[in-house]
Amino acid sequence: MIFLQENNALIARHNGETLRIEPWGPDALRVRAYMYENTSSHDWALTETPKTTKCTVTIGEEDYWVGDGTISKTPCAEIVNGRICATVNFAGVISFYRDGSLILREYFRFYGGTLAQTSRCLKIVNREWKGIIGAGEYQLTVRFDANEGEKIYGMGQYQQPYLNLKGTMLELAQRNSQISVPFMISSLGYGFLWNNPAVGRVTFAANQTEWIARATKQMDYWITAGDNPKDILTRYTAVTGHAPLFPESLMGLWQCKLRYRTQDEVLTVARQYQQEGIKIDQIVIDFFHWTVQGDWKFDKTYWPDPKAMIDELHSMGIRVIVSVWPSVDRRSENFAPMTERGLLIRTERGAAQTYDYQGDCVEIDPFNPETRKYIWEVCKRNYADLGIDGFWLDNSEPDYGVYDFENYRYCEGSALTCSNLYPQMFSRAFFEPMSEGKKETPVNLLRCGWAGSQKYGNVIWSGDVPSTFEAFREQLRAGLNIGLAGIPWWTTDIGGFMTDDVNDPDFRQLLIRWYQFAVYSAVLRMHGDRGPYNIPPLDDRDWGGGYLHTGQPNELWSYGEENYRIMRKYYDIRIAMHDYVKDLYKDAHETGAPLIRTMFFEFPQDEKCWDLQDQYMFGTKYLVAPILYLNQYEREVYLPEGKWKNVNSGEILAGGQSITVKAPIDEIPVFEKL
Repeated sequence: MIFLQENNALIARHNGETLRIEPWGPDALRVRAYMYENTSSHDWALTETPKTTKCTVTIGEEDYWVGDGTISKTPCAEIVNGRICATVNFAGVISFYRDGSLILREYFRFYGGTLAQTSRCLKIVNREWKGIIGAGEYQLTVRFDANEGEKIYGMGQYQQPYLNLKGTMLELAQRNSQISVPFMISSLGYGFLWNNPAVGRVTFAANQTEWIARATKQMDYWITAGDNPKDILTRYTAVTGHAPLFPESLMGLWQCKLRYRTQDEVLTVARQYQQEGIKIDQIVIDFFHWTVQGDWKFDKTYWPDPKAMIDELHSMGIRVIVSVWPSVDRRSENFAPMTERGLLIRTERGAAQTYDYQGDCVEIDPFNPETRKYIWEVCKRNYADLGIDGFWLDNSEPDYGVYDFENYRYCEGSALTCSNLYPQMFSRAFFEPMSEGKKETPVNLLRCGWAGSQKYGNVIWSGDVPSTFEAFREQLRAGLNIGLAGIPWWTTDIGGFMTDDVNDPDFRQLLIRWYQFAVYSAVLRMHGDRGPYNIPPLDDRDWGGGYLHTGQPNELWSYGEENYRIMRKYYDIRIAMHDYVKDLYKDAHETGAPLIRTMFFEFPQDEKCWDLQDQYMFGTKYLVAPILYLNQYEREVYLPEGKWKNVNSGEILAGGQSITVKAPIDEIPVFEKL
């Protein structure tokens, strides 16, 4: 092992591998490694210039017990940046210390009393580079020893029932309702970013933690130490970017359904809301307001004068957002020019098709700056110039017909190497030109994101999830974890996306409970595909806007008078919290703190809070205990130390105890911290 100091960095070379460790912001280190010639210069998520810090690099020797009683000397080195220290031994194994205590160590084993990089029998190494023949890339596996009793959070959004991710295996890939944001926060006081958009996997097992990139040229991760999760998240967002300031005019109700088929339907709904005295901030025009995918314009048959529609909505104080998909049908007017210019995804094998819903489609390649320019020019001409305020960038994973990542290629490289960055590049095609010369932040709605997506004006929602209480419980845990991964602007489809019968009393109960939760979340948004589908189509075309079914109404008054009363009540609660919600968005902008927060985010010294996954804090002030089960009309709530006011009854309670709280259908337990 050869150790060198290069300016502020520690360099280690061994067996064809070069390792580089350097300070990257206060109390943080960036660790990179590559085999032979390094051809990657990407910073990926680490786009913000870190604050300059002083560090010390020490190169020396340590004792090595050969096993026969002989002590030899072996080279070693360490780098210290504030509270975090990394040591590298003779075999290249890295150990990380926070204030002198070991917090993380790459896989390391002993045999016969002798230190070694690997067991003589197992032949398992800490960093395993497996060459991919003909690709010039490697499958990389990085292994860490597991820490007994450690709890792990963050990592984005996964549809599973666990808030604590210790013991789980997570695919590092983007799918509809799955969002890989590979930043984790540990209960041991550190945060870790896997700074690599390659498709892969992470396993937080009891015996080992293992990160895998299926195709890459470089290992790249970032680690920081902090006193608590809030401190760690602040350091993370300082180097990956902060969410902009959220517009005040969008902090109330967003109205949406699958789907408003005509401009008359949109205007009828907007006028009814006005008559009801309910202010909606934004109305969403969903898919197939166009003809075929990739035309990115209104179908004149059913949207004959979209500018007049938009002008009327604006006169009511309602912003308008339209759905834009990345898929381009072969019948689209944009397919031939985009194909000719190489602006679409390519396939490695077979005919080029990446998506097959309602057409034979190929999706755009947003890694290509010419693609981003092309799609924005079309959408500006057909939407923004008419007054459209924002874009719903749906299917932004992208939603492949088959998630066969090794068959797709972007101008950046094979999908295996970088596909997790796709939604962020898609969002930049809109956010960057929309930001030019504007004082107010552009806000677009996406179904996916990656590390750093928070700075591109993305409201991310949890995807097309079922209308079940099981899915509802999973959304709460997903929302809490994606917030800990640095994404504060997060929302869900109230009531879930898919239900067959809006008249089912069980569904209506779910809808109310979900709505009550959404009032205490970042974005309050009505959406869903509501059956039964007995509304006749507009025409007999076998594609596009006429043929597709439309779901039942999805406005606040659509579910009976009693449910409407409850939704009006909670709508009023949301509006009354406007100034408080504004402060939460400001906090997200300045520190990275999410709006919905795990209990331990606000109470890190309370050990019980680290295990709570069915209640949360809405900012610093409100403890929210949503009702997550059918026919549940009371539940247990844990109150941390302090004084708490039941906002429903006005009762003042002492903290440090668990209590049983009544929860009739028109109430969820909420407590104000005094």
